[in-house]
Amino acid sequence: MGKRTSSKTAWLAETEIVSIALDLEVTEPVFLPANYNYYLHAWFLNQVRVDDPELSAYLHDGQSEKPFTISHLEGIQLDGEPISKFKQIQLSADSNYHLTIASLYQPLCQWLSKWLQTAPQAINLTVGSLKIVNIAIALPSTTYNQLFAADISTSRSFGLSFITPTGFRQKGHHLPLPVPRNLFHSYLRRWNDFAPEAFDQGEFLAWIDEVVYVNKLDIASSQATVGKSGVVTGFTGFVEFEIDRKKAIANSDFEQLLYALVKLAPYCGTGHKTTFGLGQTRSGKVEAQAVAKVAAPIATPVVVFAEPLLASPKQQFLSDRTKELSEIFLLSKKRQGGDRASQTAKIWATILARRETGESLQAIAVDLKMPYETVKSYLKLARRVLKKKGEG
Repeated sequence: MGKRTSSKTAWLAETEIVSIALDLEVTEPVFLPANYNYYLHAWFLNQVRVDDPELSAYLHDGQSEKPFTISHLEGIQLDGEPISKFKQIQLSADSNYHLTIASLYQPLCQWLSKWLQTAPQAINLTVGSLKIVNIAIALPSTTYNQLFAADISTSRSFGLSFITPTGFRQKGHHLPLPVPRNLFHSYLRRWNDFAPEAFDQGEFLAWIDEVVYVNKLDIASSQATVGKSGVVTGFTGFVEFEIDRKKAIANSDFEQLLYALVKLAPYCGTGHKTTFGLGQTRSGKVEAQAVAKVAAPIATPVVVFAEPLLASPKQQFLSDRTKELSEIFLLSKKRQGGDRASQTAKIWATILARRETGESLQAIAVDLKMPYETVKSYLKLARRVLKKKGEG
């Protein structure tokens, strides 16, 4: 068993980007749904909410890009089968797993630094517990300016390995192809949201179209089950990109940014759903065996169940949290009698609880069959009540 994290693991206050690794141990059999990343995502957001409600609100309703990524559970083996084929998976007793969490935002880096000192003993997901036996730095702490100021490679090529299914949203569909423009668009969106200096998206992507192209690739299509999105198709494997150096040097700032974004990729992931384990990216070539081990989210033995889970972590959290919030909001009403006050309190509680699990306002509005602006207004009112009561 490894040692728990010490204060030596912390980083400087100016850190804007960092990735930590959690070594996990299962002491009793744990059964997880195929979309277990959804519950890891909710667990992490709840950790932030308990310690820092203001930061938690930003993670939910701040800039459009999420300032963190969460990996799959590395160490899972499914004998070559995609996890999308399973409804439920067993984590065997006395088995070990690995989880990484990356932050792309300075306040979140500082929260992580403090969290490390009092981190919980386990990740509790209602259906089971994953014991945290060790926490360490997975990728070194840095800043956006440091990435931008790093020396430019003299090589004409660079390679990236895509460990978990990677894809992009394009015209309402999934695009499971490593198109350079789409890759760098996903990196640039994060950069422009969180770095001190933003770059013109249209100009940079037009430059990428002229400068970067695929030289070699060894990829395969792969599927994963992601929350309410269902089964998502992406690609995994290695891609080598080449640069037209003559065209690249014509714009030194964009050339510098290009290499900075390549260095950012392992932290921020590639494409969409990176907070749910998709798009995990590594620099250079990762052997196919290693990719399969990480990409196939679980370990021995694999058990498939026809029946649904008796209780999911999200359902349990939503039930408990909605009940708690409903009581708070009902007490805040001047007129607490009648169905109207009770119904309003429940609607506010439902919206806020679901938002706290990471659901988008748009998805909540669709499910509740309510106008988006109404849901947005109710969320603001609900948070205002919590703030007055010193709970948000």
